[in-house]
Amino acid sequence: MAEGKLFIVGIGPGGAGQMSRQACEAIATAEVVVGYGTYLDLVPDLLAGKEVIRTGMTQEVERARTACEHAHRGKTVALVSSGDAGIYGMAGPAYESLLQSGWQPGQGIEVEVVPGITALSACAALVGAPLTHDFCAISLSDLLTPWPVIARRLDAAARGDFVIALYNPKSRRRQGQIAAAQRILLRYRDPATPVAIVEAAYREGQAVRLVSLAEMAASAIGMLATVLIGNGQTVCRDGLMATPRGYADKYEGPGGAVRPGEARGRPLSQGLNGWQAGVRRALSEDAEPSIFAIAERYDVPLGEVLAAFSEVLPDASPVAFTTARVRAGTETELLRAARTWGRICLMVRAPGGAAAELRLDAADLELGEDRLAAGRDGLRLDIHRSPTQRLWLVRRRLEVCGLHVVDAAGAGVCELALERRGAEGPAPVAMQPFDEAWRRFGENARSAG
Repeated sequence: MAEGKLFIVGIGPGGAGQMSRQACEAIATAEVVVGYGTYLDLVPDLLAGKEVIRTGMTQEVERARTACEHAHRGKTVALVSSGDAGIYGMAGPAYESLLQSGWQPGQGIEVEVVPGITALSACAALVGAPLTHDFCAISLSDLLTPWPVIARRLDAAARGDFVIALYNPKSRRRQGQIAAAQRILLRYRDPATPVAIVEAAYREGQAVRLVSLAEMAASAIGMLATVLIGNGQTVCRDGLMATPRGYADKYEGPGGAVRPGEARGRPLSQGLNGWQAGVRRALSEDAEPSIFAIAERYDVPLGEVLAAFSEVLPDASPVAFTTARVRAGTETELLRAARTWGRICLMVRAPGGAAAELRLDAADLELGEDRLAAGRDGLRLDIHRSPTQRLWLVRRRLEVCGLHVVDAAGAGVCELALERRGAEGPAPVAMQPFDEAWRRFGENARSAG
């Protein structure tokens, strides 16, 4: 028997006005239509004369398997999904079922995904323009995703100032997830942040409510709701919710002149390259420049600030710091060489601001395969070493030299500092061992300014 065809169809919110012509034609072509009963009830006019297979809630795998089986029997099948089939829809379970059965693209049944309007865009259209800058979607359903994973994604999205669309915010059995999400978001967002709660977009019973983030968890939220949470620039006005695209950062107003320091059609002064020059200028203006303070000011990982000083930039700012990334594969050799640096200060800083500092002779460093350790006067610092860590050599106008260790994400792990003081201070420390390390191990190392 010849293989059939499987359409995986996104029907959008379900109304005829929000369905694409392609979706309607796919269902019209199908001999068998498979779907969740509630969604099939949204398109009754398209089901006449067809074999219709209805399944219940949480039976996505069964729906996908049934649709694939009928297609393997030579039938043309439409597997119906609300919204867009590829966004929390039936495309995922269908492809999983196909691949597990040994199906390969171009062989056997033909498969076509038909896109549809997803809840994200449908709800946004009803409240204004909340998604005109970077956004993400997160499902609060922990039926298939562990809550710690969901919480980690919420934290990252909130910290990154994304506009956030929450799918599956509540159900009869899941009542606490929206409150837990609110607590995470309030770590980073103003309680007055605008929130839109949209029920049954473009369906019977449609309702739109605009509330604040502080009010979100206590608001009425049904099973068919999608929640849109603004970012730090989102505003509500006259019943509408809008997120600025960023034109105000470059122009004086709509159609206005370009702001000083910016250029039409060019990246912002704080773009990929510009922000590095800004870091250099900020440090040159500070009497006591600090790499850590700059990382905090720009809210970027320490590793990105260190990288900014390793590049030769086209600006005339004085060089407060110079850095060189340690060449890959030489990290252990460098740490062994560091044991000849004389008096050092080994520092570990916690994300909350706490710091531990241990002054000792570098020869007392203990270097193991997976740790760097030192101890004195009852205090011991034990630092885990990982192959994913990166080491940076750092100079500051020949007054402070040292070694920074950062993790794979660029966060600081520890700092090993060698200090050289002026004429009124203690006798200068011999710098030759550090200079030799700079020359031998530094990737693209250059002299300090």
